[in-house]
Amino acid sequence: MSNASDEQPIEFIRLLEVKRLTGLSTSTIYRMSASGAFPKQVKLGVKAVAWIKSEVQRWSREQIARTRHQINCADPLHFANDEVRHAS
Repeated sequence: MSNASDEQPIEFIRLLEVKRLTGLSTSTIYRMSASGAFPKQVKLGVKAVAWIKSEVQRWSREQIARTRHQINCADPLHFANDEVRHAS
């Protein structure tokens, strides 16, 4: 059983930081959030919203994994060839 002291603190980030971390535009972030393809923002006040940093980071890691999986499926030697080029 976990208690509150075991939990990581929640860090809220604003839109500018979300854009910096993801490289996405404002309209893409909101469109993807609405479709469920990106973490939804949290309402902090009447005119203030933010995202949970860990959720945005998890989304970013999932994008990397998905992209690398597609590359690996398309070209199983992709990373091996890249390593050979860097080793020479």
